[in-house]
Amino acid sequence: MEILPEDVGGQDLVTALREGKERSLVKITPAHLALLSQQLGPENAAGRTRLFVIGGENLLAESLLLWREFAPATRLINEYGPTETVVGCCVYEVRADDPRSGSVPICRPIANTQLYVLDRHKNPVPPGVLGELYIGGAGVARGYLNRPELTEERFVADPFFRHSEARLYKTGDVARYRKDGILEYLGRVDDQVKVRGFRIELGEIEANLVDHPDVRQAAVHLWTVKAGDVSIVACCVPARAGVLAPVSLRKHLRARLPEYMIPQHFLLVDEIPLTPNGKVDRRRLPTPVLTESRIGRHEAPSDPVEATLVEIWTKLIHPARPISRIDNFFELGGHSLLGFQALRQIEDKLGVSLDFRVLFQESLAGIATQIRSRRVLEPK
Repeated sequence: MEILPEDVGGQDLVTALREGKERSLVKITPAHLALLSQQLGPENAAGRTRLFVIGGENLLAESLLLWREFAPATRLINEYGPTETVVGCCVYEVRADDPRSGSVPICRPIANTQLYVLDRHKNPVPPGVLGELYIGGAGVARGYLNRPELTEERFVADPFFRHSEARLYKTGDVARYRKDGILEYLGRVDDQVKVRGFRIELGEIEANLVDHPDVRQAAVHLWTVKAGDVSIVACCVPARAGVLAPVSLRKHLRARLPEYMIPQHFLLVDEIPLTPNGKVDRRRLPTPVLTESRIGRHEAPSDPVEATLVEIWTKLIHPARPISRIDNFFELGGHSLLGFQALRQIEDKLGVSLDFRVLFQESLAGIATQIRSRRVLEPK
């Protein structure tokens, strides 16, 4: 089995599939499947794998069109399930006559698993009615290590099973049963979201931002740059007059949070918009108008190699101001999926294959230097 993760290892699988190496089973997120579709194209889709198991976030039928049309022998399985229930506990195999748009169903539970759609009083709702999804059965964990309050909130007594120790996991996901018994996933009850397959609590990012001495208030939301490309945006009210430094905020968060939870954009705001009942009004939070430079000044590209890199980055990241040669790809708002595309375009346009890590470690100018040196050492 091959897994395409949210790290540099995913590039190896993309390369392998591009070179025609077949994998019998590939487990992948919808975001990575979209990247793979772009990398391979219709002419290379058939015969790359016998089976895709796709999970980690909501799967749209549009993401499967290339494989359904050009690789009809490849089986496509939509897998649903949180970590608290041993991940995959509900699966659906896409059929040839399924709709070509909208969310793909998550279908029915696997063996020894029960799925319930309940109202706020924990009563089952009829088919077609929305409710919160609860999971029971042998795969449900006992709780969270050293977090009794969260365990009590999420793992509740199972009223449908006589065993006194039986528990249901409260997923926080909105779902409904169709009349044919197929289960559909319809989003989140709270503000917990998934970005590129990772579960993210916006409130956890906000709490860590407020711990920074220069931040008085913070609110975090998601910004859809284009279809399938979502960025995390942090809006910060400074604790005192002055400009907040994104570099300082990133360093602060990286000491506390995993990389996938670090916002791509930091915006300085005068106040956080609230709803009439005092909650953060995320619909009114601003989206990036311009993406900050790492050092705060602009330096234009110095030669055709740097100009080509600027062109590639601009088309992928969509900043509202010119990219500087001192900018870093990830600090501009890039993420690993865009990074894979950047490396592919660099190889196509400049003839040099780079290691993924250079995007983390080098500025645009530094990457250009590596490309120029490789061209001298490896002339084509």
